[in-house]
Amino acid sequence: MIIDHRTYTIAPRKMGEFLRLFEQFGMPVQRRHLGPLLGFYVTEVGPLNQVVHLWGYDSMADMEKRRAVRNADPAWDEYLSKGAGLVLSQETKLLRPAPFYQPPRA
Repeated sequence: MIIDHRTYTIAPRKMGEFLRLFEQFGMPVQRRHLGPLLGFYVTEVGPLNQVVHLWGYDSMADMEKRRAVRNADPAWDEYLSKGAGLVLSQETKLLRPAPFYQPPRA
């Protein structure tokens, strides 16, 4: 498994608008194509105006395939257009589990 760890820095005083647009337009497309969301957080301490979200994939190939399908969805372009200018920067990390880590079972 790999984790796609995304950190977006949102324009000051635009967090509410970003979250509303993501929930209404971005999240449905992401869930439809990317699978389960592992976490979605807003910073309270440290660098402010940041959103962090985590998505899990079986492999790099799985992630690339799912993202390609999402990117081809016209609803994704619609969401990106609506949110233009809200994101100032993005940092992406791909994480893999340490050899000794066993994820909790549901």
